[in-house]
Amino acid sequence: MIIDAHAHLWLKQDTEVEGLKIKTLENGKSLFMGETRQMLPPFMLDGRNTAEIFLSNMDYAQVSAAVITQEYIDGLQNDYLAEVQALYPSRFLCCGMADTRLPDYFGQAKALIDKGFKALKIPAQRLVTNQGRVSLVSPEMMNLFALMQEKSVILSIDLADGDLQVGEMKEIIAEYPRLKIAIGHFGMVTRDGWEEQIKLAHNENVTIESGGITWLFNDEFYPFTGAVKAIREAADMVGIEKLMWGSDYPRTIVAVTYRMSYDFVLKSPLLTDEEKSLFLGINAMNFYGFKDPVELPYIKNMSE
Repeated sequence: MIIDAHAHLWLKQDTEVEGLKIKTLENGKSLFMGETRQMLPPFMLDGRNTAEIFLSNMDYAQVSAAVITQEYIDGLQNDYLAEVQALYPSRFLCCGMADTRLPDYFGQAKALIDKGFKALKIPAQRLVTNQGRVSLVSPEMMNLFALMQEKSVILSIDLADGDLQVGEMKEIIAEYPRLKIAIGHFGMVTRDGWEEQIKLAHNENVTIESGGITWLFNDEFYPFTGAVKAIREAADMVGIEKLMWGSDYPRTIVAVTYRMSYDFVLKSPLLTDEEKSLFLGINAMNFYGFKDPVELPYIKNMSE
């Protein structure tokens, strides 16, 4: 059983980050902050990164379920993700996202919780406005975390490189010990100070997911030996039960196939079979509360 703890869906990108445009083009490309980038595989001609295309990839790769997170570079996808959650409740857990760079984001977030979202995403590495960096421990933000703890809503959060926001996270964790927190991008593992983010998982309700780890080790490329060594190091720091696999689909499958985004872990001798089972599925099932994940058969390729 495999569960993806970090993936993305959108119908189109049409937004702005730090004053720079991000917009869907054609053949999988997007205008991205001043340049054209291959955002999706080129066969996704219309730029629509839909649940149905992802489900086809998931079925082929035998991935039972996925957590759909969000990022400001894709624009807010709350309306679409509410539809996805209603259509495929056993396959997806979708995160809502308020724009915490804007005034009264508490009201936005409360409306998303009232709408039924069981998790909220904060791309904290992008919390920069013309007035400076948005504090994670501002009164409004802390009120939001208090509400999330009260309503048992999970916080999915990506942090800035290194330990820049680790001190703030420690304050949040101390103040709201029942708030379940998933820290993304494996602590930005290829950046200095990544271990400080991992160590936050010493706290009972904090876990780490590896969304984007193949992107972070892209220079090394498959079979991503450095990534597996980092997983091994993090497991030795906080325990394998505090770590979850995430793909960062679909951006990462421009470089590798969806199955390749996890099978480098399966093939590595650095982890035991039990550790692989925990990292690739069991930990995410327990943390996010997936019930009876679907069992998917292996389908042979024509090349086999």
